[in-house]
Amino acid sequence: MTDLSGLRAFHAVASAGSFTGAARARGVSQPTLSAQVRALEEAHGIRLFDRVGRTVRLTPVGHSLFAVTARLAAAEEAAADFLAGTKALTRGHLRIAADSARHVMQALARFRDTHPGLTFALSIGNSTAVVDQVAAHEADIAVTARQTSDPRFHSVRLRSDRLVAFARSDHPLARYRSIPIEAIAGQDLILRERGSVTREVFEGRLAEAGIRVGSLLEVQTREAVHDAVAAGFGIGVVFGSEFRPGEGLRRIAVTGADLSVAEYAVCLEERRRIPVVRAFLDILPDREGT
Repeated sequence: MTDLSGLRAFHAVASAGSFTGAARARGVSQPTLSAQVRALEEAHGIRLFDRVGRTVRLTPVGHSLFAVTARLAAAEEAAADFLAGTKALTRGHLRIAADSARHVMQALARFRDTHPGLTFALSIGNSTAVVDQVAAHEADIAVTARQTSDPRFHSVRLRSDRLVAFARSDHPLARYRSIPIEAIAGQDLILRERGSVTREVFEGRLAEAGIRVGSLLEVQTREAVHDAVAAGFGIGVVFGSEFRPGEGLRRIAVTGADLSVAEYAVCLEERRRIPVVRAFLDILPDREGT
């Protein structure tokens, strides 16, 4: 059986990017850490790192092993937290990956008020990427508009929303409070990158209606959608709750198409009963679990 101390030492070095940083984080000497990693490499006849000055780079084998030890580290952390008192949620750490900070902040605020001893980390990505982070044990919960039927995941509906269009005040469509989806035909459009539910839903409704747009500008963030519209590149599309008034922008409701969307909190099925994860899911308002 592989010595777990060697795997832990390897994971620490891979996470820190150096033996020095890993030794400092683990509170052990660098020679001890180096010996543990070297013993692991020699026991299995592999090379896990390429040494580059004072830093290290993972070899292909190292990359593959790091994906495994990430799950091991997450399991050990969950067990330690459980045994150390997080069942009562007096302390602990929750990692959330969300497709929009706006969609998760109210829930996080309620959770903080209920469990003041906990800490949080929040990362932002598109709807596909945040679920991938949960699958890779890089996040405990994903908040995403993409519902999944994958049996590895458990999901709870967080909130409902609707897509809206918006334009700069001097755009010909900005004088209307609502437009039929057919009015988008021939217009220059600004959307998030592929993997975004905003783009997936809106392009799907355009296709259903047989509508062709003018040019399509693809950007990576919701802030960039607003900035591009403000710069006059065309019409933007965002969740209604994400529209940022001001800057001479006009919100426009789009009729004649189902632009409703929902946000879900998603975790791995195997981790849904970990106290800090379960407690977050329990404070969500809709509580429609799948």
